[in-house]
Amino acid sequence: MRRWRLDVAYDGSGFSGWASQRELRTVQGTLEHWIGRVLRLSAAPTVVCAGRTDAGVHARGQVAHVDLPADLVDDAGVVLFRRLARVLPDDVVVRAVNPAAANFDARFAAIWRRYVYRLSDGEAGPDPLYRHQIAQVRHRLDVAAMNEAAVHLLGLRDFAAFCRRRPGATTIRTLLELAGTRLDAGPMAGVIELTVKADAFCHSMVRSLVGALDAVGTGRRDADWLQRVASGAVRDSGVPVMPAHGLTLEEVGYPADDRLASRVRQARSVRELPR
Repeated sequence: MRRWRLDVAYDGSGFSGWASQRELRTVQGTLEHWIGRVLRLSAAPTVVCAGRTDAGVHARGQVAHVDLPADLVDDAGVVLFRRLARVLPDDVVVRAVNPAAANFDARFAAIWRRYVYRLSDGEAGPDPLYRHQIAQVRHRLDVAAMNEAAVHLLGLRDFAAFCRRRPGATTIRTLLELAGTRLDAGPMAGVIELTVKADAFCHSMVRSLVGALDAVGTGRRDADWLQRVASGAVRDSGVPVMPAHGLTLEEVGYPADDRLASRVRQARSVRELPR
């Protein structure tokens, strides 16, 4: 088998998330179906992504890999790219297909994922052409207060208070960036973009972090409340989960090729907090 890297973008509005689900339309299911069809494979291949997005979440910089028979033509990547461009639905695009480096794994080799959550707090609402990418809130937000509170969440910690725990999965993550900015120009002028970057994310973590900052930005909660919540060992019911359509996976980062194997080993190990 030979591994290929896929760079993928999609509008999540019409998908029930990334992961294949029986009788539901998903990004993974769509890609696997069409890759199998255009390459005339006996069975659909498995496509593995860097970040499994929820229903309604978009991606501009999703990365995935797929293992295909090694006896395909030498330019299999070019063939696959061109054929997928002709058959994929309009809401998903494979931007590139390239041979993967040795030890590349779209999920476990990634060293960070960067999401952006877009919020509109204007009375008129967002530009209707962007309505599927921006969540509307009915209250004015203090971005400076949100950023001041966000600083205290950075670094390595247990994010159990912001995650829906899955059996056997850890909620320890390293949050690298959490900051908002209000755009002052362009078609999204006035929109708040919250950038959330971490080595990895657990289920609903990004939308919960944004929900907590939204509460701080309105003045309903303060930075002390956020720190108390963050110190909890279980999911906090007081933290709202923001709507999925405001969230976009923008970019995934990987180490140099000679460090891929060590990164995969590290990511597969169960993380613990320093004692």
